[in-house]
Amino acid sequence: MKKILILGAGLVAKPLVRYLLDQPDFEVVVATRTVSKAIKLIDNHPKGTAKTLNLKNEEGLRDEVKDADLVISMVPYAFHTLVARFCIEFKKQMVTTSYVSGEMKALDEDAKNAGILILNEIGLDPGIDHMEAMRIIHEVEAKGGEITSFISYCGGLPAPEANTNPFGYKFSWSPIGVLLAGKNSAKYIKDGEVVDISSEDLFDNYEIWPIEGLGDFEAYPNRDSVPYVELYGIQSTKTMLRGTLRNIGWCSTLKKVADIGLLDKEEKGWTGYTYESFTRSLMDNPEEPELRKALAAYLDLEENSEILDRFEWLSLLSDEPVTVDTGGAIDILAARMIEKMSFAEGERDMIILQHTFEAAYPEGRGERITSTLIDYGIPHADSAMSRTVGLPPAIATKFILEGKIDKAGVFIPVHQDIYIPVLQELKDLNIEFSEKKEDI
Repeated sequence: MKKILILGAGLVAKPLVRYLLDQPDFEVVVATRTVSKAIKLIDNHPKGTAKTLNLKNEEGLRDEVKDADLVISMVPYAFHTLVARFCIEFKKQMVTTSYVSGEMKALDEDAKNAGILILNEIGLDPGIDHMEAMRIIHEVEAKGGEITSFISYCGGLPAPEANTNPFGYKFSWSPIGVLLAGKNSAKYIKDGEVVDISSEDLFDNYEIWPIEGLGDFEAYPNRDSVPYVELYGIQSTKTMLRGTLRNIGWCSTLKKVADIGLLDKEEKGWTGYTYESFTRSLMDNPEEPELRKALAAYLDLEENSEILDRFEWLSLLSDEPVTVDTGGAIDILAARMIEKMSFAEGERDMIILQHTFEAAYPEGRGERITSTLIDYGIPHADSAMSRTVGLPPAIATKFILEGKIDKAGVFIPVHQDIYIPVLQELKDLNIEFSEKKEDI
């Protein structure tokens, strides 16, 4: 019986835990700071154990890693390298869904020497996106072609019937994570030129992107796309862009959210504040008695702007008391958003992931390949986000422990012996891309 240690019990952990408990030869330990969450995930399964673990207790963490065959780290990325060092020390395999940090990359040689695999970026985005991209890239190359353009957009959104608030968004994972992504700069390649976008200009740089059967969305660049030219081995490409999909109106609103300072992390005391006094504290024109008018002037908006309607809908202009005593402005915003922008019982979320490739072949033929994943949550059960983030690391874990993925070092899932079996099993679980090809 192989023992799997899962660190963390967050919003996407349920399908991961259940998949592994359903395997005949695994026992699963879920260790987390709030043990009640782990108990709920285990749900009295005979092969499951819930434990309390604070990751700041390094000795306790070390002991748990020592006792496992494989560790799945679903905790904040800042802890991954600590977990990885313990995995290297005790020669334990490791899986995460997070991006490979510089610190993690630096452990590659140590992991190889220990004979262990540290598999990162095996969730949805990053994760499923890598695997489907490489499947198509290798298919094109096998036919003698080369990739000349790659554009990929991904978004976790409410299903159309659940899109019931003016932001066009509901939270299926950490609101702080969603909001902090709005502070990232971006870099990508378009028509052979590198494009740099500062964090201040991020939400001014979006395009309208149609998805067949669902309509138009806003699409904006995400982080640094340039390294993926090398990671995907497509030096021939003249365009490389990875980005995020949101419903119409999101970018212009988040631009103003950032401009007024609602994404600031500087800790302050907010006891006794109302949302109105909190919002006024972010502006330098407090003498204007009408807050909506003051906001319009400060943000250079018309008073009847839909953006201000969204601020008002969120109650940021109200005399209700702020519910956060200490923290940054972002903590107040996140708390209010999670209160008003969560999924109601029985509502479905929706995942959209679309890759658009252009390929050139020796005979002079050009081809556009569009591969689209649309997945919906299951009412009163798993969200699409939890399935698409949680199942890939679970499937990879099974294959690693069965010896079907046999590598050592720090990896992401861009290799055929990883992505072929994982994509096939996801397909068996009804997480599947549709593909469209056309000559260009």
